[in-house]
Amino acid sequence: MRVSRRWHVRAALAGVIASVVALPLLPASADESGTPSPAAGGTAEKTVFTVGITQDVDSTNPFTGIAAASFEVYQMMYPTLTDYSAADFSTVPGLAESWEESEDQTYWTYKIRPGLTWSDGEPLTARDAAYTFNRVINGDIEQTNYGGYTSTITRAEAQDDTTLILYVKKPSPIMYQLAVYILPEHIWKDIDAKKVKSYKNEPENGESVVGGGPYVLIERRKGEYLRFAANPAFYGGKPAADEVVFRVYKNTDAIAEALRKGEVDYANDLSANVFNSLANTDGITTVPSVYSGFNQIAFNMGAALTDGTPIGDGSKLVLDPQVRLAIAQATDRQVLADKVYGGFATPGTTVIPPLYTNLHLEPENQVAFDLDAANATLEAAGYTMGDDGVRVSPEGERMSLRLLGRQESSESQKVVEYVKDWLGQIGIDVNVRIVSEDTLYEKVGNGDFDMFEWGWVVEPDPDYQLSTFTCDQRSTEEDGTIFAGLSDSFYCDEEYDQLYEDQKLETDQAKRAEIVKAMQQMLYDSNAYVVTVYYDNPTAYRSDRWTNFTPQPNPDGVLLFQYGTWSYQSIEPVSADSGGSTSSGGGVNPALIVIGVLVAVGLVMGGVLIGRRRTSDDDVE
Repeated sequence: MRVSRRWHVRAALAGVIASVVALPLLPASADESGTPSPAAGGTAEKTVFTVGITQDVDSTNPFTGIAAASFEVYQMMYPTLTDYSAADFSTVPGLAESWEESEDQTYWTYKIRPGLTWSDGEPLTARDAAYTFNRVINGDIEQTNYGGYTSTITRAEAQDDTTLILYVKKPSPIMYQLAVYILPEHIWKDIDAKKVKSYKNEPENGESVVGGGPYVLIERRKGEYLRFAANPAFYGGKPAADEVVFRVYKNTDAIAEALRKGEVDYANDLSANVFNSLANTDGITTVPSVYSGFNQIAFNMGAALTDGTPIGDGSKLVLDPQVRLAIAQATDRQVLADKVYGGFATPGTTVIPPLYTNLHLEPENQVAFDLDAANATLEAAGYTMGDDGVRVSPEGERMSLRLLGRQESSESQKVVEYVKDWLGQIGIDVNVRIVSEDTLYEKVGNGDFDMFEWGWVVEPDPDYQLSTFTCDQRSTEEDGTIFAGLSDSFYCDEEYDQLYEDQKLETDQAKRAEIVKAMQQMLYDSNAYVVTVYYDNPTAYRSDRWTNFTPQPNPDGVLLFQYGTWSYQSIEPVSADSGGSTSSGGGVNPALIVIGVLVAVGLVMGGVLIGRRRTSDDDVE
C-alpha cells in the first residue's frame, strides 16, 4: 500500500470494511486455508469479534507500519496519552488522566493513571511514556510515523511512576493530542536502532505481544488473519468480546454476501447498491454513517521542488485562475453526490469536512454549477471557441487537458467521465486516462499531470490536512531522483504558509479555528482543489448478534475504525434471552481508506500518518 514517498503513505490511511462475528468455544482452530474457525464440541463459549479487511496489515511494528489497517491494530495494542472522544472528537483522558501546560509554556505535565500493568504483568508507568517519546525524538526510523508530534518537544522526563514531563521549544495545540503509541520499555529497550526496521513485533513461541491497549496480539498469519485476546489489564477494563480477529477478504462484495449468510456480522464503507440491498433484511441493521472524508478534482498549480525549481509537464492552462474557476463552475457536485455516490454524499466546498463543526468553513461567494457562467468566465479571459468546439487560449494554445482517474475505483471512473462531459460543454477537451494508484502516485509526485481525481480522510486536528498545501511540502530531489512531498496540487503561497505557522502555535482553540477558516477560504478562492463531495460511510451489521456499538461522533458517526477504540471497548454479544445468538462462523471486513491517507488514522497530527488518502479498498463494488 505504500511507496517510500511520504504523501503516498497518506493513501494507506484510508477507509475500512469491517465485519463482526461471534465464534463458539476456544481455542479457535484453523481450517484448510489456515483461517481461524470455530472449534467443535465443549461447553464453554468464547465470543469472537471478527473484522474483515481488504488491506492486510503491513507491519505490527508501530515504527514501520504505514497501512491504515496497521494503525487500527496499534490502537488496539497500545495506549496513547490522550484520546479523541467518541461524542465529538474533543480531547479526553487516555493513559494520562490529566495534563497541563506550565505557566511559562516551556513544558507540559501529564499525570499517568496509577497502578497499571502491561499485559505480561510488568508495571506500566510514566517511565515507559518517557522512554517512548525520547526514542522518537532521538530516533531515525522512529521519526517516520511520529516525528510530527515531537517536532516541538526537546525531551521527555519521568519524575516518578505517574508524572511525565514533556519539555517544548514553543507552545503548540498538538500537545493536547499526541498520538504516539506508548511502548513497554522492558521489551523495546532490547530493539536497538539497527534492529527496529526489521523487528516484526509478532507473537513467538505461543507468547502474545506485550501491550497495554484493550487487546493483545496472540497470532498472525500474513495475508490471512490476525487474532487478538482481550487484555484484562487495560485501564478501561477487559472488553466483553473475548477475541478480535482481523481476516483478509478480497473485496466488499464478498463481505456483504458473508453478512447475509450470517458468516459476517459487520460491514463498513459499503457501496450504495450493496447497502440498499441489505436494507430490510432480517437480523441486519443498516446505518448511513457520516464520515470525515472528501473527494476532489486537483490541479497542477505549477509543480516544483521545495526550492522552486520547476518539474513535470503540467499544462500552463491550469495555471490561469480563471480556467480553474470555470472548471469549478462547470462541476455539478449535486449530480456527483446523487448519481455516483447514490445519495450517500453531500456537495463539497472546503477541505475540512462539516463533521468538524468548529473548524469547517462554508465559504463566502460560493461557486454554483452554471455552464453559462463557466463559458462567460472563459470568454472574458480571452479563451475563444474554435470551429471544432474547443477553445483556444490568448496565446493560441488549444484547450486540451489530461484528467487522471483511478482504475481501482469505480466511483473515480464515473466522476471523471461526468467532468469530461461538462468541460466539453464549455470548450475544454479532456483526455481521460485511468491509471493505477501506484502510477498516479508517481505522476503526481513528478508533476506529470494536469488534473486528477482522488480524496482524503481528514483527521480531527486540522494541522496535517492544512500542511499539505504549504510550500515546504512540494517534492524534493535527491541524487537525481524526485521524491514526492505531501503536496499534490503544488499550491504555494507565502501568506498561507504564515497562517499555517500561526495556527500551529495558537493554543486558544477559538482563535485557532478562525485562522483555520481563513486558510480554507484562501484555498477555496484559489481553486487548487474542486472539492466534489463529502462522502458518507454506509455500514451494516448483524444486530441479532452484537449490540452496544459506540458511534463517533454521536449519534450519526462511524461504528468502527474510529479515532480510538470505543466500539471495541463497548460492544457486547446479544444475550440469548433477547432473542439473538452469540455464535456464528465467519469474519468481517474493514477496508481502510488511505491516507492517506495518505488516517490516515493512525492519527498523526502533523506527521506522516495524519491525513489519509482514500484508496481502492473503499471503492471496490
